[in-house]
Amino acid sequence: MKRKKLLWMTLVLVLLAAVVVISILHRNRGVVTVQTQPVVRDTVTAIVTATGQIKPKNYADISSNSVGQITHLYVHEGDRVKKGERLAELWNVQQHANVEAMTANLHTLEAQAQAQSAALATSRASLQQSQAQYAQQKANWRRAQGLYHQELISRSDYDSAREAYDAAAAQVQLDQARIQQSAATVHSAHMQIRQASAQLQSAKDQLSLTIYTSPLNGLVVYLPVHVGDTAVLGIENSPGSLLMRVADMSIVTAHLQVDESDITHVRVGQPATVSVDAYGSDEFPGTVTEVGDTALLQSTGVAATTSGGQANQEAKDFKVVITLNRPPDGIRPGLSCTGHIITAVAHNALSIPIQAIVERDPAQLKPGGSSGSGVAEAATPGAVKKNAKPIQGVFVIRGQEAVFVPVQTGVTGEDHIQVLHGLQASDQVVTGPYSALRTLKNHARIKINNVNPAAAAQANSAS
Repeated sequence: MKRKKLLWMTLVLVLLAAVVVISILHRNRGVVTVQTQPVVRDTVTAIVTATGQIKPKNYADISSNSVGQITHLYVHEGDRVKKGERLAELWNVQQHANVEAMTANLHTLEAQAQAQSAALATSRASLQQSQAQYAQQKANWRRAQGLYHQELISRSDYDSAREAYDAAAAQVQLDQARIQQSAATVHSAHMQIRQASAQLQSAKDQLSLTIYTSPLNGLVVYLPVHVGDTAVLGIENSPGSLLMRVADMSIVTAHLQVDESDITHVRVGQPATVSVDAYGSDEFPGTVTEVGDTALLQSTGVAATTSGGQANQEAKDFKVVITLNRPPDGIRPGLSCTGHIITAVAHNALSIPIQAIVERDPAQLKPGGSSGSGVAEAATPGAVKKNAKPIQGVFVIRGQEAVFVPVQTGVTGEDHIQVLHGLQASDQVVTGPYSALRTLKNHARIKINNVNPAAAAQANSAS
């Protein structure tokens, strides 16, 4: 009898436990476990991040201007050079000989021109003397004419005076001809000097093509040749065509490849920071100084406008140049870097985590109610207008429910976003888990679990 009574008591307890469990399960049916965060006021900063490499703003590639063997290299890679400093020299014995020969020829012609100029001066002096004699003989001739008509002199004296006058006139003509000849000779000598000067200049130019100097103050950052190598005329990617590269490292830039989805936010003058891989976590401030207009294919870096067909469907980048305000000492071209461009800043803004933002079709915003599952249902045909746009918003905690509130957003940061309209600083918004946010219904009953996000996701899957 006692054993039968104990059996009945055990059965009653089991039934009571089953009723309690069923009651709890029924009460929690449709309840979604979520995580929440408060709406806070904070500074939201929009940043575009891109990778690239360090480059000097000004640099010069020293390419070969002639063919010849490199006989002298006056610098090493890493040396600092000044503008006009000699960098390298090719074999130029013949060019030096030509310059010396042309110089000697020029000096000879200049000496000849000086002698011919002196001869011209002598001829002019002789002309002056003959002109004086001509004047004297002319006066004598006129006087002799008068005396002869008066029969005061003999015929022989008259003839002698006339002959002296004619001889003086002929001498003047002869001296004038000599002056013209000497002047022509001097002019020819000057023309020969000009020709020799041009030939000497050409020889010096040919010699200068074998001697290379720095066009700017800078650093030798690339030196692929050695003494004894043969330099060739500048041909792209040909060994020996590029002798060295000199870079002015006083102005350092970071050349970044910015994704086409971010380029519309980037403007010249925006502040930025650049982190160089070789310098660890250090960040160097800078300013955007150039934004490219040509799209570059990510796979090849070639301008998209020069490629056709399927290549134009590839993802594209745009070149953005950041000039570093205070580049570190010893920085070198070609170092890998990452740029962070600040495109917008919102101070004292209402801020929520980005993952809280969701989109819902108008048909999904009907309340879930106490009998609903708390999960968004598919819209029935004809329930909403055709091509209705999704509504952007967040789920705000209202008592034991999650209420969908449309919001207008502003600046988007790395993990937070500015809310312009729709929320207040005291609101709590649903931030996860993703599986719950993806299907959460308007006015769904919720349970907050901010301690263990994994447990919240597991609870939703179990329900």
